Amino acid sequence: MKLMDVTYRFREFWEEFRKEKNGLVGLGILGIAMLAVLAEPILLPFPEAGSRWRDITYWQDNSASAPPAWTNFFTSKKSAVSRVLSNPAVEETGPSERTYAFEYDYRFNGPPNDFILRGRGSGTLPLTVTGFRPDGLSVEVVRYVLSGLSDEPFRLSLGNEGRSNAMEFLKGWERRKNAPQIATMRYGVTDILFSQAQPDFVKGPVPLDGRYRIEVRAGFTDSGAAVDSIELAVVGRVSGVLGTDSMKRDIFSGVVAGMKWALLIGLLTSVISVLVGVFYGITSAYFGSRVDSIMMLVFDYFISLPVLPILIVFSAIYKPSIWTIIAALIVFSWVGPVKTVRSMALQIKEETFIEAARALGSGHRRIIFRHMAPLLIPYSFASMALAVPGAIVYEASVSLLGLGDATIVTWGQILHDALGSGAVLNGLWWWVVPPGLLIAVMGMTFAFLGFAMDKILHPKLKTR
Repeated sequence: MKLMDVTYRFREFWEEFRKEKNGLVGLGILGIAMLAVLAEPILLPFPEAGSRWRDITYWQDNSASAPPAWTNFFTSKKSAVSRVLSNPAVEETGPSERTYAFEYDYRFNGPPNDFILRGRGSGTLPLTVTGFRPDGLSVEVVRYVLSGLSDEPFRLSLGNEGRSNAMEFLKGWERRKNAPQIATMRYGVTDILFSQAQPDFVKGPVPLDGRYRIEVRAGFTDSGAAVDSIELAVVGRVSGVLGTDSMKRDIFSGVVAGMKWALLIGLLTSVISVLVGVFYGITSAYFGSRVDSIMMLVFDYFISLPVLPILIVFSAIYKPSIWTIIAALIVFSWVGPVKTVRSMALQIKEETFIEAARALGSGHRRIIFRHMAPLLIPYSFASMALAVPGAIVYEASVSLLGLGDATIVTWGQILHDALGSGAVLNGLWWWVVPPGLLIAVMGMTFAFLGFAMDKILHPKLKTR
């Protein structure tokens, strides 16, 4: 019967909740956020973003401060998009030589910033990288010998290692009178490789669209030489869904990885603090007299404390961690529902069934937990939802000031890095808008849920 009663009450609540459009919107957004957290390993283009957010080596193959890839749709001059070329065509070109061929379709107005050749190797590996252009010309970009490898990853930047070869290729068709200017130019390998072979290059490169073939010839000069998992990373001028920051970190990976921490901070803080506040208010109202006076004095003391300044001082003195921040938020957030719960509990304790419970010998604990609390717990659900935005904003505020937990990635941490790097002044809006917008959207989500549940569960606001 108890299970049937719970099922009936839930169905009754759901019928009322369905009438609240804002509540349904909030529930939908929360569902999407939960799915994003569960599907994080699939969604993230960089799966280790959460644990290696501040590891510079993990992001070294990205472009710095690159706008999102979709910005190409809003400009006439298209920039090369970051991507990884994998699964090359493999051909045995000699008794001790193998060629790995990558196809790259170039249809942009701005070339990539660089090409990164990476893989795993053993022994000594002489490598030759050649770019075959759509116009029939070819550029031997780099010759490099990897030595002393023992089944370990290797990384080779073609832009850094191949500049001299690219400049020699450019001198073959540039006007001789422009030779002094060529030496002072800042054009890189990709600028030359992806431009038309015509004189007066110094006046500005003209893009050469078409299909390019990048061949990597690997020589196996000793018996222990081997290469595996070879791929070519295109370091584009635009990157990913939300671009990159000045430290080459993928913003989309950061905001998705930070979503679980936002939900954890908001939900854990609100659930614990509201439950503490609800039972505090019930206890104060039930015992009354001197106990009520003392408990209300403690309540007045806590509610008068400025939360954010105390959190800032606390984080500045002690080494901040996400758990100490959550604990501090709970200590100062439990006062929220106390007054409302106390006023409702004062009415409930005068009801006839409470008097009957006392007459039958029920103890204080049984009356509070079995008779009064079940009537007030529904109200706490609305309070929990309404308390979540405040917890998220408090954590973001502390992190924005550089006093958050630096071992994890949160939306506040991303905003702090953006502020310290002058993202606003440098026009890197994609570094600031996504985390700020998500903080606002998550707060709005729980506010919608809280207002909807408040109208349904609060006796004075209940609509039928």
